[in-house]
Amino acid sequence: MSTSGRGLHGRVLETLGPAITAGEYPPGSVLRTDELAQRFDVSRSVMREAVRVLESMHLVESRRRVGVTVRPKAEWNVYDPQVIRWRLAGADRPHQLRSLTVLRSAIEPVAAGLAAKHATAEQCAELTECALGMVANSKGHRLESYLFHDIAFHRVILNASGNEMFARLGDVVAEVLTGRTRHEVMFEDPDPAAVTLHVRLAEAIRAGDAGHAEALTREIAEGALHELDILAP
Repeated sequence: MSTSGRGLHGRVLETLGPAITAGEYPPGSVLRTDELAQRFDVSRSVMREAVRVLESMHLVESRRRVGVTVRPKAEWNVYDPQVIRWRLAGADRPHQLRSLTVLRSAIEPVAAGLAAKHATAEQCAELTECALGMVANSKGHRLESYLFHDIAFHRVILNASGNEMFARLGDVVAEVLTGRTRHEVMFEDPDPAAVTLHVRLAEAIRAGDAGHAEALTREIAEGALHELDILAP
């Protein structure tokens, strides 16, 4: 969830969150809310609200008579879209991108196979529309427009799988696709072969061909990993 528009505590989070995920405050570091409130020129109540958000992400924990302590990375909610965004903005980007892309390669082929079995006519139509949108924006350095349709395409697949756990990963996939684009870990125009694979995948799901849908999605994932080898080794 974006912190934009959250006012003062959102401004605090946009500085403090990336600093924590980048390791500027190592695990075990104690953050004094009074000192932070003074540093950011906000009230204690604003600072407490920011800390509550960080606690919900498991980045920190509050202890009486101790203060706010940064938690070990292993305890962070690494599926939180905001945590993903912060990590992608830092030096950990290559590792984070690879980790998320491997996650996608494990989940999305299975989701695509299920979507071929369970997708409604409306979902199939939406998938085709998204694929055509990707094709229409795949040339001319129109990456932002391409990204819009790409995110929508993968959300439809996860939702059409009929598995609520997969569906909840839609925001995670959206963040990794956005991160690849915003941090220029993509070619100036999408790989034409990858665009074609998305079109074929939409057709396989519409045809109810689960095996083909799964195989095509694995090919898409392998292509994304190969792209990382080139652009973010």
